[in-house]
Amino acid sequence: MRAWLALLLMLSGVAASDAAEADAARLLFTGDIMLSRQVAREIDARRGLSPWHGLRDMFRRADLVVGNFEGTVGAADACDAPKELCFAVEPKLVPLLKDAGFTALGTANNHAGDLGAAGRKATREALQAAGLGAIGSAESPSFVKVRGRTLGLISLNLVPGRDDQIDRIPSWQVAQKLRLARALADWVIVSVHWGKELADWVVPEQEAAAKWLVAQGADLIIGAHPHVVQPPACLDGKPVFYSLGNHVFDQKYPQTKRGLIADCEIRDDRLACSGLATATPDGSAYPALSTTQPPSPSLAQCPVTAGAPLRVAGLAISPWIRDGEIVSDHLVLEGRGDAGRWRTPPRALLSAEAGRLAADQPPLLFTLERHASPIDGEDGPRPYVYEVTAHGLVAKWRGSALAWPLLDAVLIADAAGQSYLCALHRGDSFIMLDEATPSSTRTQVYAWNGFGFTGVSDGDLAARCAQRFTQGG
Repeated sequence: MRAWLALLLMLSGVAASDAAEADAARLLFTGDIMLSRQVAREIDARRGLSPWHGLRDMFRRADLVVGNFEGTVGAADACDAPKELCFAVEPKLVPLLKDAGFTALGTANNHAGDLGAAGRKATREALQAAGLGAIGSAESPSFVKVRGRTLGLISLNLVPGRDDQIDRIPSWQVAQKLRLARALADWVIVSVHWGKELADWVVPEQEAAAKWLVAQGADLIIGAHPHVVQPPACLDGKPVFYSLGNHVFDQKYPQTKRGLIADCEIRDDRLACSGLATATPDGSAYPALSTTQPPSPSLAQCPVTAGAPLRVAGLAISPWIRDGEIVSDHLVLEGRGDAGRWRTPPRALLSAEAGRLAADQPPLLFTLERHASPIDGEDGPRPYVYEVTAHGLVAKWRGSALAWPLLDAVLIADAAGQSYLCALHRGDSFIMLDEATPSSTRTQVYAWNGFGFTGVSDGDLAARCAQRFTQGG
């Protein structure tokens, strides 16, 4: 191992035992999990013994356990590549993850599309049937409540796989996911598949992507794909585990047999992380906590304070979720404050923010929601404006179309503090819809007129709006 790893392993971690106390929550994140090839054969040879039989007690005591599920549930015969390059997982192995204590699995990686769209759907359904959250890019952000605190979970893949589905950083699409998570969660946790395989150093592209994610609101980044441990870092005040290495995998190189578990604790309004080293014996894929190495790295000097809640008219607005439940779509919003408490019907929410849309009026709640519209016949993002009252939300604008088909929208404010709608549109018009080939986009600034939006011709606002989306959100 390189010198950095020896130094890393000499650092003492944040004591995880304290996380069992009632006022603290323990969150665990593992590296790559592959349940096919030699791993599946070893499970069969050991008569179904779980790869996590030595970690089950620790996992089950934690409040949240998340891993990167590298593979697709289904038959290898359906793969158009050599079977050894296709990580097809037998459905009977999925319950082992739930039994081990996992809460959710990230499914955004370069092997999630090994069996095509049908395999992605089968994987999601198999995980959910086993009582596990399935978090891919399409399901991001997902929200989970842990001991009364809300976490926003985002899973991204930057490595092309068989179906070439990837996320791009920077991009307005990823920025939109982070914006919603930042608005509604106490902490935003991003799992990202990136980097160079078997490289135990961080490549420049990873660091650049991490900086952008943190700038967009990520509080904790969990990396995967290199299959070896890369040194974690405190980046702009946020912990970044660039690569946790393999967790359950069948690779044979010595470095691929060592892994890291990100061990994080929430106490009061602070999240702090350390690492637990794991070692997998030669000829096996069953990991165990390392007994021959000192405790793994501490990021004790990189605590993250909970984000400020979204507040409008004296009420804090957040997702209503049962403790331990994971919700990815159609969020129920809850308003809480001295003035009252209420919940909304479920809605397909894409973003939420507050702004003073009129200089002489109190702030309103602006949201983007996905709805089918009878006006243009499309299922797409629609802008909504709500007055926030002690009894609930009162719609002031119900998502009617703007000038062109909408992709995204944010609020920007002028020097006086008045907010304007900065919209990113597709390049086509409602007269000639062409969603399949949105080769160009356009931005437009709108002002709230009390019952709708009117286009604004202001050079400074227009330039700021265009720059907002040019920079990826």
